[in-house]
Amino acid sequence: MILIDPPVWPGWGKVWSHLVSDESFEELHAFAKAAGIPAKGFDRDHYDVPSELYDEMVALGALPVASRVLVRRLIDSGLRHRKGS
Repeated sequence: MILIDPPVWPGWGKVWSHLVSDESFEELHAFAKAAGIPAKGFDRDHYDVPSELYDEMVALGALPVASRVLVRRLIDSGLRHRKGS
């Protein structure tokens, strides 16, 4: 399933969400490509999505969840890649 957390992460003059899959990177990359998210938005285990695209990602099928839920689902799936790992 594709998950997205609320846009609360500041950076580069914007506020960002994280887009992940709790099933596979293939699912995540396919969703991102279909949604027009550039590959450069991928960071280890998620895509960074600017706040202005949040509603569009949800409309395309991403399930909105709290950040802690997103991280837990990512860890439980075995797809979590922390910095330095």
